[in-house]
Amino acid sequence: MAKSKRKAKKGKALKIAAGAAVLLAAVAYYFLFTAMSKTGEKHYIFIDDNDNIDSVYTKLEKVSTSHSLWAFRQMERLTSYADKIRTGRYQIGNEGALQTFRHLRNGYQAPVNITIKSVRTINDLAKEIDNKLMFSKADLLNALTSKETCKKYGFTPETIISMFIPNTYEFYWNTSIDKFMDKMAEEYKKFWTFERVQKAKSAGFQQSEVVTLASIVDEETDSEGEMPMIAGMYINRLHQDMLLQADPTVKFATKNFEAHRIYHKWLSYDSPYNTYKYKGLPPGPIRIPCIAAIDAVLDYVHHDYVYMCAKEDFSGTHNFAKTYEEHLKNAEKYAKALNERGIQ
Repeated sequence: MAKSKRKAKKGKALKIAAGAAVLLAAVAYYFLFTAMSKTGEKHYIFIDDNDNIDSVYTKLEKVSTSHSLWAFRQMERLTSYADKIRTGRYQIGNEGALQTFRHLRNGYQAPVNITIKSVRTINDLAKEIDNKLMFSKADLLNALTSKETCKKYGFTPETIISMFIPNTYEFYWNTSIDKFMDKMAEEYKKFWTFERVQKAKSAGFQQSEVVTLASIVDEETDSEGEMPMIAGMYINRLHQDMLLQADPTVKFATKNFEAHRIYHKWLSYDSPYNTYKYKGLPPGPIRIPCIAAIDAVLDYVHHDYVYMCAKEDFSGTHNFAKTYEEHLKNAEKYAKALNERGIQ
């Protein structure tokens, strides 16, 4: 009888111990493994050079559940994280406090997608990237206007914008300006495949010259199908030692980017970018051209046209001409259409 009682007590104790273990496991799971995000959605915190453990807690508190943050604090007390805080962009989402703590402690960041768009100027480029990475707009502008930095990558301050190929690229938020530039130089080299390089050489252009001409072509039309025709026309002008007389270069030189008309007084504006005044290509691109425009220059249409004028139907395409007389007729039709619509 005494033996069966002892057996019953032992069984009861085992059940209590098992229940306690289950309860402990449930508590541990709740604190360490349930989603840290208080809303269940992904949030991101940005930790910079000025942050200390208190400011990290402040940032976590805004997006974390109270129990997860409590668990995070306990893990921090058991480690040296407060002395080795790593900068970066970190995701607070469905992962629990344990995994989130590991990410912050080890510097496992959530990457940032940066889209390089077809913008006009380096200032526009800097604006697009500003606040998306840890370095400032001023840092990027300093790099893009530094002769020494540009030379490092084989460019000048006038041509450096040609290193940026429109696409979406992945970075870590705390990427330095030097690493950012290195990455863009690497992507530029990838873009310029052997085939593209050979096409540029066959046309008698350096790669940056292709991009410069492509930037003019891109400004001239939204029609990708027409781009090789326009490229061919400008290449004909270059081969015949004619002025390019590209209206977009006048807009760029005078900073009248949205102008629908090119006024006669602008044509004499003294700027190396004014191709009505100076022969050859301008010193550098007048925008970051789209990839279609770059390939249009490399695959330009061989024809005899040396003039073009926007079509009077405002379709965004052009009438091409072989003679100046023919061109004047096309220009007259376009000017009449502008007047009829009251476009200045």
